[in-house]
This record gives sequence, C-alpha cells and structure tokens, in this order.
Amino acid sequence: QVQLVESGGGLVQAGGSLRLSCAASGSIFRFNAMGWYRQAPGKQRELVTTFTSDGGTDYADSVKGRFTISRDNAKNTVYLQMNSLKPEDTAVYYCNAVEVGSGGVIAYWGQGTQVTVSS
Repeated sequence: QVQLVESGGGLVQAGGSLRLSCAASGSIFRFNAMGWYRQAPGKQRELVTTFTSDGGTDYADSVKGRFTISRDNAKNTVYLQMNSLKPEDTAVYYCNAVEVGSGGVIAYWGQGTQVTVSS
C-alpha cells in the first residue's frame, strides 16, 4: 500500500515563500506521474503542477513563474517550492501519484496540508 505524506504547510504573508514536501512510502520510480493539487474552500480540486509520464513538468497558468516542482529520488520525495505567494493560493495542497499497471490506473493521494496566505 502506497502512502504519501505531505508536510511544510502553514501561514505566510503575501509575497512570502513555503516549501512543501511529499514523502512516498516506496520508490517514486514506480509512478507514471507525481505532483500537487490544491483545493480552496468551495472550489474544486485543481492541478497545481506535476511531473508527467514523459519526464516533463506541467504547471497551472496561475502558478507559472512562482512555483517549482522538484524531486529527490534517493529520498522518494517530491517538493513544491512556492514563491511570491498570493492570498488566492490559500488552499489545502494534496500530493498525488499515478501508477499505471496491468490492473489499470491507480491514483494515490496524501492527506493534504493547509497553506494560508494572508494579505
């Protein structure tokens, strides 16, 4: 059973920075995609950024130039560096990993970490 554990959320002023971490319980090489989603109150969960199956990255337009996804394969961890934070970035951030195998597509989710940006 895969577990994803996020950390690093908190309260920060607008313009500040935070770094989120997502530690997987096993090798992250098994995943076809891995990244971050967020959900603000009253809104649907949306993609923030992800490593894609072809080895590239994808970013939501709203975070391009401010957020950066990275990974440490040795630590089985994916990071989200968030700079120039805005109040509209306030949300619960979820780590996501997708595995494609003979049984089909399996999506794994972390428990979420709260990010609050004050104005």
